[in-house]
Amino acid sequence: MPELPEVETVMRGLDGHLTGRRIAHVTLRRADIRWPVPPELPRLLTGATVLGFRRRGKFMLMRLDNGWSMLVHLGMSGRMLLDKPEAAHEHLTIETQDGRRVGFVDPRRFGALDLVRTVEEDSHRLLAGMGPEPLGNEFSGAALAGACKGRAAPIKAVLLDQHVVAGIGNIYASEALFRAGISPTRAAGKISRARLEVLAQEVRATLTEAVAAGGSSLRDYVQPSGELGYFQHAWKVYGRAGQPCARCPGPPACDGIRQITQSGRSTFYCQKTQR
Repeated sequence: MPELPEVETVMRGLDGHLTGRRIAHVTLRRADIRWPVPPELPRLLTGATVLGFRRRGKFMLMRLDNGWSMLVHLGMSGRMLLDKPEAAHEHLTIETQDGRRVGFVDPRRFGALDLVRTVEEDSHRLLAGMGPEPLGNEFSGAALAGACKGRAAPIKAVLLDQHVVAGIGNIYASEALFRAGISPTRAAGKISRARLEVLAQEVRATLTEAVAAGGSSLRDYVQPSGELGYFQHAWKVYGRAGQPCARCPGPPACDGIRQITQSGRSTFYCQKTQR
């Protein structure tokens, strides 16, 4: 599933090409994707001018001058493609007055499209109660320490909890924990404030670097232009089970990156350097 860096990259691509443009035509080809799509979506988008975009966690919001926002979630396989011919599984097409074209493509249909009044975005059922943005001022070591206090859950599970911090998924939780030297299995409430300060810094640094690289292309994700992301080439642990750890001298001191399953998801880490 696209995580914060991928969604941020897609949002920036759309913002640069759609903001300020008037929508001339909208084609909705399905009544539902993951959930029902509001039938009035084509009518409310048509004729409206795009004011800008906002990302909240793994969601995008396209804000219109009529007071509405279109909420988009890419799900597992969703793509927003700019100025490309109609693709298979293209459920929504938006065309602007000056000829730009955006297609929402989602073969597996785990994505979502919805409408919300712009002034009510934060109370939408999918956004209400979300934690702070990890790239924003509200996220810090102190905020993370407060969320971890007294919790027996593994720290990786806490990072994936969207009520604790918004937008982090499997890839970037593993990468940030490696950079911070913290085991993904350690109980969140047993980690010192000083180490959580380091973790918060590494979360921010990892996500910032990933956004600069256009995200990580894994399976279906591409940027709106069709270009791949490049951060997968910088992964230190994710997807590298059995490979050497960059911090370790190798066998017999270290057997390399280990893969385990936590809450049904794969976790990658170095057992020697992450404690």
